[in-house]
Amino acid sequence: MLSAFEWYGCLLLLTGMTRSVGQRTDPLTPPAPEYAHSIRLDGDIILGGLFPVHARGERGAPCGELKKEKGIHRLEAMLFAIDLINKDPDLLPNVTLGARILDTCSRDTYALEQSLTFVQALIERDSTDVRCASGEQPIFAKPDKIIGVIGAAASSVSIMVANILRLFKIPQISYASTAPELSDNTRYDFFSRVVPPDSYQAQAMLDIVTAMSWNYVSTLASEGNYGESGVEAFVQISRESGGVCIAQSLKIPREPRPGEFDKIILRLLETPNARAIVMFANEDDIRRVLDAAMRNNQTGHFLWVGSDSWGSKISPVVQQESVAEGAITILPKRASIEAFDRYFKSRSLSNNRRNVWFAEFWEENFGCKLGMHGKRPGSPKKCTGLEKVGRESTYEQEGKVQFVMDAVYAMAHALHRMHRDLCLGYPGLCPRMSSIDGKELLGYIRNVSFNDEALICIGSDSSCITNRSAKTLVVFNENGDAPGRYDIYQYQITNKSAEYRIIGHWTDQLHLNLNAMQWASGDAVVPVSVCSLPCQTGERKKVVKGVPCCWHCERCEGYHFQASEFTCQLCPYEQRPDQNRTGCQPIPIIKLEWHSPWAVVPVFIAILGILATTFVVVTFVRYNDTPIVRASGREMSYVLLTGIFLCYVITFPMIAAPGVGVCSLRRIFLGLGMCFSYAALLTKTNRIHRIFEQGKCSVAAPRFISPTSQLVITFSLISVQLMGVFVWFVADPPHTVVDYGEQRTQDPENARGVLKCDISDLSLICSLGYSILLMVTCTVYAIKTRGVPETFNEAKPIGFTMYTTCIIWLAFIPIFFGTAQSAERMYIQTATLTVSLSLSASVSLGMLYMPKVYIIILHPEQNVPKRKRSFKAIVTAATMTNKLSQLASDRPNGEVKTELCESVDNSTPSTKTTYVSYTNHAI
Repeated sequence: MLSAFEWYGCLLLLTGMTRSVGQRTDPLTPPAPEYAHSIRLDGDIILGGLFPVHARGERGAPCGELKKEKGIHRLEAMLFAIDLINKDPDLLPNVTLGARILDTCSRDTYALEQSLTFVQALIERDSTDVRCASGEQPIFAKPDKIIGVIGAAASSVSIMVANILRLFKIPQISYASTAPELSDNTRYDFFSRVVPPDSYQAQAMLDIVTAMSWNYVSTLASEGNYGESGVEAFVQISRESGGVCIAQSLKIPREPRPGEFDKIILRLLETPNARAIVMFANEDDIRRVLDAAMRNNQTGHFLWVGSDSWGSKISPVVQQESVAEGAITILPKRASIEAFDRYFKSRSLSNNRRNVWFAEFWEENFGCKLGMHGKRPGSPKKCTGLEKVGRESTYEQEGKVQFVMDAVYAMAHALHRMHRDLCLGYPGLCPRMSSIDGKELLGYIRNVSFNDEALICIGSDSSCITNRSAKTLVVFNENGDAPGRYDIYQYQITNKSAEYRIIGHWTDQLHLNLNAMQWASGDAVVPVSVCSLPCQTGERKKVVKGVPCCWHCERCEGYHFQASEFTCQLCPYEQRPDQNRTGCQPIPIIKLEWHSPWAVVPVFIAILGILATTFVVVTFVRYNDTPIVRASGREMSYVLLTGIFLCYVITFPMIAAPGVGVCSLRRIFLGLGMCFSYAALLTKTNRIHRIFEQGKCSVAAPRFISPTSQLVITFSLISVQLMGVFVWFVADPPHTVVDYGEQRTQDPENARGVLKCDISDLSLICSLGYSILLMVTCTVYAIKTRGVPETFNEAKPIGFTMYTTCIIWLAFIPIFFGTAQSAERMYIQTATLTVSLSLSASVSLGMLYMPKVYIIILHPEQNVPKRKRSFKAIVTAATMTNKLSQLASDRPNGEVKTELCESVDNSTPSTKTTYVSYTNHAI
C-alpha cells in the first residue's frame, strides 16, 4: 500500500508523460494512463472542464510553467462546486456529477486537440477492419460521454473549442472569455458565459473615460480575439457616441521580440497629450508594459484604464507599484467565496489525490521537491507533505473563482430542471436522460435564473457555511451572455501600502465616486488627457496632420522664444528667453568672487606664503654678513626670494575682477615669478656643475662663477620672458571678454556669461612654457650634481626642490586642461593654477631657506666662520669623496681604504657641517 507521499511521487512521473489526444487509441490500451494528463471523476453525468493549468510553452513545447492561481485555483473551484452540488439534497437529488478536466496550456491549438477527448463518445467507431490475434471481436474502451463543458478561460481558446463542440451539440459555459465575437449566436450557438462580454466592458470603459473628461486616448491590445475585439468594440462605440478621439491603436504581438515593449512605450509617447491608455491585454502583457514604462522613466505619466484581465490582480503590478498607481480597472461584479478559501486551505497531498497537478502545485507553492520524480530537481528543500496552504505560503483567492462556480451551478440548475421535467420525480437518472440531447440542454441553460447566494453545508458534522459573498443573479440573454455588472477599481498607494479600492460600479450606467480617487501626484485634481489644450505662453501650436481638431503645444525649448502663435525663434547669442519665453533678455555675467571657496583657499595659501617669504627676506637682510647667508649666495638668494614672492602675489590679480589693468598684471606676472625662481636656480646648479666638472680636469676655476656673472646670466634668462610678454602686449593688447559659451547650459535659466581676461589656453601655455623649460633644465642639472657632497654645496636640496616641483606641475596639466569642458571651468582652472604656483614657491622656500633660517634663529652657534680652504682643496676633497663613494659600492669592505691611502690627505675632516661660499675664493 503506497503512502500519500509515495503515491504523488509516482503520479508526477505519470504526468510527465505526453500523449497526443488527436491520435487513435489502441482499444487494448488500459485506461489508467489515459487520464494521467487529466482529472477524471466518476459520476452519473460527466462535465468537461478546460483550465489553463500551465502557461504557454516555449521553443515548441506545448506547455510551460504551472499557473497556480489562474490554473489550480479555478480547477479546484470546479471540483469544489461539484462536491457541493453532489452533497446538496435539493439540487440534482440522487444524481452524481462527474468531471473530465483537461489542461489547455494557454494555447488555442493545444486546447483544440485536448477538446477532442470530449467528443470521442459521440464518434462511431468502425471495427470491421480491426481483428484480435485470437480472431475474436475487439473490445473498445468506452469513453466518457461529456454532456457539457465548463470553460475555457481565454477567448481565443473558447472560440477554437466552441467550433468543435457545436458540431456535436455539446453546450459550453465559459467563466472568463469575454470577446464580443462570442456573442454571435449564429456561429457560437452552443456557447454561453457567466461573465459579461467586452461590448459591455467597452461601454463601461468609455463611460469612465468620459467621466474623467478625457477626450484623447490611446488603445493597447494583446494580439488575439480578446484584445483585438475589445479595442474594436471600444473604438466603434467611441465613434458612435463622439467626444473621444483615438490617438493611437497599438497591438502587442503574440510572440513579442526583445525590446518590443520599449518600442510600444516610445510610440505612446509620440502623442504625449494622450496620457490615458485603454488596455485590453492579457496579464503577462500588462506586466511587461508597466515594466517598460518604468524602465523608460515614465512613472506617473500614463493614466491606465485596464479591462477585466487586469481587474484587481496583484501579479501585473508587483514590484512596479509606482508606475501602476492611479490605474483605473474594471472587473465583473464578484466577491470572494469564503467557503472556497477554507476548502482550498484544507487541501493536502493526502486528501487531494484526484487533482493530478496538485503535487506540482505543492512543489511550486512551497518551493520544495517531492521525491526523486519531482518537477523541481534543483530545489534544495524536500517536501514533508505537512506544509499548509496559507500558513507556509501566501494565499489570495483568484478573481474568477466565483465565476467558475457560477458556471458549474448554471449547468447543474439546467440539468436539475431538465431532470424535473423529463424524469417527473424519478430517483436518479431516468431512461429519458440516459442520453441527454445537447440542444435541449442548451435551452434549459439559456433559461437558467438563480441567485448564487446559498446556504451550503459541508462535512459530516452539523457545521454550515453561509455563502453570502456574491449576491448576484445568474441569467443569460438570447446570445448566452451574462448581464453587464462591473465594479470599478483604482490602484492607490497610501502610507507605503498599495491596494485596489472600489471607486464605483457600472450596471447599464456608470456610478463613480470622484472624491474617492487618488492620483500619483497627490493632487485631488483629475489629470488631463485631452486632444488639445490652449497653448500657454512660450508654446507654439503644431497641428497634427490629418487631425485638424487636434494640435500639440510645443514649448519653445532651449534658447528659443515664441515669435508667433506657430513659430519659435532663437535668441541672440548673448541673450536668453525670458521667463514667459515671449522675448529675450541679457544673460547674467559672473566672475570669480573673493568670497568663493575657489578663491578663499588660494588666497589663504598665498598670504601664508607672502608672510613666510617676507620673514625669510628680513632674516637674511638682518644676518646678511653671517657665514650661512654668505654661503647661500646672497645675490642669487635675493633674486630667488623675489621670484618666490611674485609666485604668491600673482594669486591676487588672478582672482581680482578682470579689467585692463588686472589683465595686464596677469600677463606680466603669470610666468615672471616662476622665471625669476628657476632662472636663479638654473644659474646656481649650472655653476655647481661647471665647477666640479672643471675640477676633474684642472684645478683652475671655470669662468663666470662670480656673483656679478651669475646675476648677469640670471637676468639674461629673465629678459627672455619679459621680451615675450612685450611682444604679446604689442600683438594683442590686454582686454576683457565675456565668454557666453563656457556656462551655456541646456537650461537657459542656468546660463551665465563669464567675465574674463582674453587669455587663451595657447597664450597661457606660451607664458608658462618658458618657465617650465627653465624648470626642466634646472632639474637636469640637479640630477647631474646629485653626487656632490652636501658638505660643499646645496645641490641636493635644489634637486629635491626640482623633483617635487616637477611632480606638482605634472599633476597640474591634466587637472587644468581636463576640466576645459566643465561648467565650473573658470573656478577650477583659476584655483588649480594659483595653488600650483603657490605650492611651487612653497617647496623652494621650505627646502632651500627654512633650514638656513632655522639655524640662524635657533642655532647661532653653528653660524660661525670656518677655516677657509683654497679652491684646489675644495675640488680635490670633493673629487676624492666621490671616488671613495664609487669604490665603496664596488669593492668589499676594507679594500678601498688601501687604494686611497696614497691619494687622500691624512687629516680627518670636521664632523660639523662646514658652509663654504665659492665666492670667497679667487677665480
